[in-house]
Amino acid sequence: MPLSALHPRILDALGWLSASRRLPSPNCDARPEGTAIELIVIHNISLPPGVFDGDAVIDLFTNRLDWDAHPYYQGIRGLRVSAHFFIRRDGTLIQFVPCTLRAWHAGASTWQGHERCNDFSVGIELEGTDDQPFTEAQYAALAPLVRLLKQAYPIQAVVGHSDIAAGRKTDPGPHFDWQRLHAQIA
Repeated sequence: MPLSALHPRILDALGWLSASRRLPSPNCDARPEGTAIELIVIHNISLPPGVFDGDAVIDLFTNRLDWDAHPYYQGIRGLRVSAHFFIRRDGTLIQFVPCTLRAWHAGASTWQGHERCNDFSVGIELEGTDDQPFTEAQYAALAPLVRLLKQAYPIQAVVGHSDIAAGRKTDPGPHFDWQRLHAQIA
């Protein structure tokens, strides 16, 4: 089923999306009781930076990354992070954490005076970097996913990691087309 045809009912009670490839990450925990999912945070990631083939991001999010496989990995050795969703360059959608749980994607963060954005957000990682445009296939997967999440949860905003961790993070970067995304989810 194309993601554009999705309806909120394909999110199960835990927030697993049936149209995604499911690869559970241990890097998550319970959201604070009574916390609504109000925010979507868009990120970019590639490992090593600028490399888009291979499974290093998947291995990082599932705690299987070989820290000795590349010199860059020494700087992130032991990092325990995840995201709810990861959209590959070809538009493949992978889900690591059900939406009802807290994925560890935002780190130290603040949105509209509320700290700890992981508590009330869904994190979507796009395979990419700050210095390269994202692909047509990624936008084709991202827009319907955002629409679906907005139908399923009381989402108030869609922001970049840089918006909630200013000065610390720059993603999704200057090549992310916010105007395009907003037009596609309107």
